[in-house]
Amino acid sequence: MAMKENSRFIKNGDTIINTKMHSPEKEETIFLLHGGPGIPDEMPEIVEYFSGMYRVIYFEQRGVGLSKCGDGSYKMENYISDLDAIANELGIGKFHVFGHSWGGLYAQIYASKRKKKIKSLFLCSPSSGTNELWKKTEKEVLRFNRKKTSNLEWFRMGWYSLLGLLGSDNAYRKMFEQVLKNYNSGYGDIQIATNSLIGVHSAPINKTRKEIIKYEALTEFHDPNFPIMITYGDEDIYGDTKNELIKRFPTAKVKIIEKCGHIAWKHNLNDFKTVLDGFYNQIHN
Repeated sequence: MAMKENSRFIKNGDTIINTKMHSPEKEETIFLLHGGPGIPDEMPEIVEYFSGMYRVIYFEQRGVGLSKCGDGSYKMENYISDLDAIANELGIGKFHVFGHSWGGLYAQIYASKRKKKIKSLFLCSPSSGTNELWKKTEKEVLRFNRKKTSNLEWFRMGWYSLLGLLGSDNAYRKMFEQVLKNYNSGYGDIQIATNSLIGVHSAPINKTRKEIIKYEALTEFHDPNFPIMITYGDEDIYGDTKNELIKRFPTAKVKIIEKCGHIAWKHNLNDFKTVLDGFYNQIHN
């Protein structure tokens, strides 16, 4: 199915955000928040799914891909204001949000400050939280990657990570190419979209991570007036920390998808679509 797409750059102060809109003729809007931080992912399977019912807005987060972060700030307040700026520029009052991985944490942070703007919240394999919980999550992800790599691959990942911390974009691109291979290992011949890794830059990775750790610990999400869905793969990259996230959302529906890792739409698309259908059909009925 051919999808109409509009692309534009939207300003938020000194920041310029590369924004893509699919199915612009639709009345309701859903924002897609990619993972990372700092890793562009247009999620084409997700775009195709939602384009039949929503105006779909995907944007490269500040400093990622063609988006520029003019003031060099990656505070969570900046991320909140970016989403506000896009919605305001496009005249969108309330909208649905779909966030994956770090994008799922971004979605949680935004929803905690902008409840009145949210129509629904879908957290797909979301990062578990900010502050000390983020540090625990990072350790879980490290253990997952260690299990998936040979000694040589693990050494290279460490070397690339060090160079990335020192500011090398190319080192991070090589590291995340291996990370994606690890995430997709065991789920068939999934091709890594290496072209998208050109949009990886060290600044948003390094600076956003520091700001996530400094940010206040997230608290229980009380009295939302919108539906929430949380999904994980049964072989996801996160461990026990995800239980702390689930506790924070007592009204959410939770689904563990079998035969699935961190990227549900690539690992078990049929079962993931069933979850999507059940959630969004209920919203519109």
